[in-house]
Amino acid sequence: MRARRYIGHNPAGGAMVILLIAMISGIVTTGYMMTTDTWWGIEWVEDVHKTLVYATLGLIVLHVAGVILASIEHRENLVRAMITGWKRR
Repeated sequence: MRARRYIGHNPAGGAMVILLIAMISGIVTTGYMMTTDTWWGIEWVEDVHKTLVYATLGLIVLHVAGVILASIEHRENLVRAMITGWKRR
């Protein structure tokens, strides 16, 4: 039995997109906070920023692994589909 195939993102891929956007928003927010007089040198802001960066890197690795796994499982080149915008139906 094969896994269900989707033309767009599968549910896990869609959740990953939302999670990555949230993480990057957090990185941007804490990064900006560190440039202001109010939050300059506040340790917890730097710690949150660093944690978000490393967690995002981990999510990127999981995302790439998921793309490779789905490409193999469905016998299609998902990287090419991301670049060209075309995927077989």
